[in-house]
Amino acid sequence: MTTTAAHNTAENHIFEADVARLLHMMVHSVYSDKDVFLRELISNAADASEKLRFEAIATPTLLANDPDSRITLSLDEEKRQLVVEDNGIGMSRDELIEALGTIARSGTRAFMERIEANKAGEGAQLIGQFGVGFYSCFMVAERVDVVSRRAGADEAWLWSSDGRGSYSVSPVDVVDSPSRGTRITLQLMEDAKTYTSRWSVERIVKEQSGHVPVPIKIIEKPGAEPIQLTDGTALWTRSKSDISTEEYTDFYRGISGQYDEPAVTVHFRAEGRHEYTALAFVPGSQPFDMFDPDRKGRMKLYVKRVFITDDTELMPRYLRFVRGLIDTADLPLNVSREMIQASPILAAIRKGVTSRVVAAIEKLAETDADAFIKFWENFGSVVKEGIYEDFERRSQLIALSRFRTTASNDGYRSLADYVKDAKQDQSAIYYLTGNSLDQLKASPQLEGFRARGIEVLLLTDSIDSFWVMNAPEFEGRTFKSITQGTADLAQFATPNDEAATKSETSADLESFIAFARETLAEQVSDVRASDRLTESAVCLVASEQGYDRQMEKILQGAGRLQSAAKPILEINLDHPLVKGIAAKDDGSSLREDAALLLLDQARILDGDRPVDPRAFAERLTRVFQRALQF
Repeated sequence: MTTTAAHNTAENHIFEADVARLLHMMVHSVYSDKDVFLRELISNAADASEKLRFEAIATPTLLANDPDSRITLSLDEEKRQLVVEDNGIGMSRDELIEALGTIARSGTRAFMERIEANKAGEGAQLIGQFGVGFYSCFMVAERVDVVSRRAGADEAWLWSSDGRGSYSVSPVDVVDSPSRGTRITLQLMEDAKTYTSRWSVERIVKEQSGHVPVPIKIIEKPGAEPIQLTDGTALWTRSKSDISTEEYTDFYRGISGQYDEPAVTVHFRAEGRHEYTALAFVPGSQPFDMFDPDRKGRMKLYVKRVFITDDTELMPRYLRFVRGLIDTADLPLNVSREMIQASPILAAIRKGVTSRVVAAIEKLAETDADAFIKFWENFGSVVKEGIYEDFERRSQLIALSRFRTTASNDGYRSLADYVKDAKQDQSAIYYLTGNSLDQLKASPQLEGFRARGIEVLLLTDSIDSFWVMNAPEFEGRTFKSITQGTADLAQFATPNDEAATKSETSADLESFIAFARETLAEQVSDVRASDRLTESAVCLVASEQGYDRQMEKILQGAGRLQSAAKPILEINLDHPLVKGIAAKDDGSSLREDAALLLLDQARILDGDRPVDPRAFAERLTRVFQRALQF
């Protein structure tokens, strides 16, 4: 395949650090299912063919006298070699170095951390998701030679490596290269020689790459005639009734780079004003890039079966986990990226596909509660972004949402469930936002609601603080944070059906509240008696106007809020500690220390630290000394 001269003029390179680390993990059997390498090489070959078809729209001469795409697998049992060859776009010298010698993609480090943390076998679900599929061939090969010739170029290049830290790039005689495209030769390890068996290779191709839109042929031994394994028929062009669940799963795995099964499959052809075919999958597990800051989708756009791009918003960002494609004949083949973004045709297609996907998720919720809960655990935090962003479907998405609540135990509740069980005359849907479920369950602000059997939504996703501010009413009830404003719980009965009334405030308690209000004036906007506390002595709440406590923290952390508004300190007048402090008015500094310690206690219960830890410790010491009288 290569010439001696080529090796003599080779440029030697060291893999960048992340690639070297990745190769080490792959060579040392991070993955138990090594068949994955062939699917990845075939997928790359198919992508190269699609890129050629796209570039050939503007430059037809790139196809020369060979217009039909193909992928050929050649087996040589005697030499222990497997060759994967395509007649796609090919690569130049610089493209070989860029594509195979470096990983300049976000997420690579996260990928390696995840595969190191996973047990052998689980990692197979991760490969292919980070643009590192090519390197999987080093799981089975002791050397990999890649000869590539870019379409329209008069030179070819050899990339070669044993996967041990370095690679070489050298020119190769065009006589020894494909007329265009890429030929990958794997010198297989002794324990991987099964990949020279036609039966093994054919099984892998049909199981994992049977619906690649490029025909795949196999040459089972040197000198044999090519035998067609797949015809390259695009799955999405076939009727739904002719496609089995296994075929859909196979196609989904090929297009998504995942090894789970789709939770929802949406396949339809739209006719009328706009004609297009959509094939979309909701994954069975979270894609690695679901929380990418750019929030880009991964749907592919085809025009008349010609791949155009996978870098345009074909779905709203809150459905970015959906994988699949849209194929339309309503756009020109030479459509530019600028035209795509501004196209009213694509906007209409986007709207139609989004509606069908949301409807399919709604149907899942109605027909298979367990499957829907699994979907919600994977994607609920992203779907809720749509409540904030998608005004048109806001009501749909709110009804679709599921929540942990004070009444859900370990399960989930819908807002319809909440409203059905709400208290008589309850005009609000109460919620509490925070960082973790355990923290929220321990929140003192919940005590009065829990005592009266009033359900509260426990919201732990960052987006929750945003959508609840813009959410419409749900069945006549508004959303209200229990950490903001007054609780107004006196109107609700206690569990023993006696009307809940506020405790009579003694002169000592009134005096202490006034003292605390004056002492803490620079740190809080008010000190008042609480009807939301039943067990804790104190808690902090935000004023009726502005943001609730969690939203303030999020905005401050993001640099969007210079300083939070002064909170309100609520005091439980029935708490023995408060009563004891109120009764002690002997002119000493105890009252001042107690007021400041109660404020710090409220901050700690709210997940914050005392503003001045040293002063906090000194006050605590003085209180202990007084109590122990030394």
